[in-house]
Amino acid sequence: MGGELLEQVQQQQAQSTQAEPAPRRELKPPAATSVRLEEGAVVASATPAAQSGPAHVLEPTRYDAVLLSGFGGPEGQDDVIPFLRNVTRGRGIPDERLEEVSHHYRHFGGVSPINDQNRALLEAMRGAFAAAGLDLPIYWGNRNWAPYLDEALEQAAADGVRTMLAIPTSAYSSYSSCRQYREDWADALEATGLQDTIRIDKVRQFFDHPGFVQPFIEGVEAAVAEARGAGHADDAIEVLFATHSIPTADAERSGAPDLFAWGEGGGYAGQHRAVATYVMQQVAPDIAWQLVYQSRSGPPTQPWLEPDVNDAIEGLEGRTAVLIVPLGFVSDHMEVMWDLDEEALETAEQQGLWARRTPTPGTHPAYVGALVDLVQERLEGRPVEQRGSVTDLGPWFDTCRPGCCENPRLGFKPAIAGVQP
Repeated sequence: MGGELLEQVQQQQAQSTQAEPAPRRELKPPAATSVRLEEGAVVASATPAAQSGPAHVLEPTRYDAVLLSGFGGPEGQDDVIPFLRNVTRGRGIPDERLEEVSHHYRHFGGVSPINDQNRALLEAMRGAFAAAGLDLPIYWGNRNWAPYLDEALEQAAADGVRTMLAIPTSAYSSYSSCRQYREDWADALEATGLQDTIRIDKVRQFFDHPGFVQPFIEGVEAAVAEARGAGHADDAIEVLFATHSIPTADAERSGAPDLFAWGEGGGYAGQHRAVATYVMQQVAPDIAWQLVYQSRSGPPTQPWLEPDVNDAIEGLEGRTAVLIVPLGFVSDHMEVMWDLDEEALETAEQQGLWARRTPTPGTHPAYVGALVDLVQERLEGRPVEQRGSVTDLGPWFDTCRPGCCENPRLGFKPAIAGVQP
């Protein structure tokens, strides 16, 4: 996209922020029923370089814009139940049950911090893009609350955008952190009738990009130093790397299972373990650590990844200090603020443990720089061996592999930016 069109888009975006807000829409786009493919293509709604499904796209690709895709969150008490309806769409959960699980949003006035955090990230990215000489506008659309993905795509199309590179605000491979984004992009394209107008690729999963990992290294380093300063010996400290729990059936199908022998927890757990191992090797290789989970929401009869962070804290023996690292999260949203800052730290206090929770990447310059680098990879068609990765697992695939991150409970749903399972 040329500088003149970029300037026009920026002016339109500035005018839209000053205009009267549109009436609130509560429902996300309906689920797509079909995905249109170009003749001979195996990757839906992709640019020509990605349509044949290469694991890594090594051809330079021209993009008109970037699509920042967030989870979304309520911004008032009246938003909470409609937001949860969107999150749980298709599961038949009654409002009475949703109200029972809304307490953490109610506790914070019905406002999730995630939208404000994405606004801050958006501005940081725009500044970093300008500094890097990338004349690409950035559109922001959420999966489960305004601004919705279909609204972002409609605005982009009106601005003349035809090719987009999408960045999900999630670093790891799983149904909820990757494939569901791809399904929601398909929903948004179908809802707007833009399947033949806009092509969408996605950046690779960035769990082991050095810029994403660096904030966690710094956080653990600072927390370990603080614990030592408070008189806790290394053999009395335990580091808990926390991430969102997912159903074990989903975990088993995550991370291209046909290509990797992941073991327990599939690619989702394997990717987290690889990053945690690297972090501890850089900071404190002699301090004990474990991978723990949080925020499970399924029925008791359904197996989810364990141990729960609170159970892990209660089970610590011979420890006087615990450091909680939100390794699975990019910002301090509700699961971090409630499940870790409220519940996990309270459990640690009850156990008589000195405890700290380390920061998420947020708008850390290294993380924002990583997002810039992920875009530059695709613009350049950068060779795999020149891409940033701190583990042996990466750099991860540009085009999602067949069968990766399927959800057998929900059945097949159209998705884009990946080879169809």
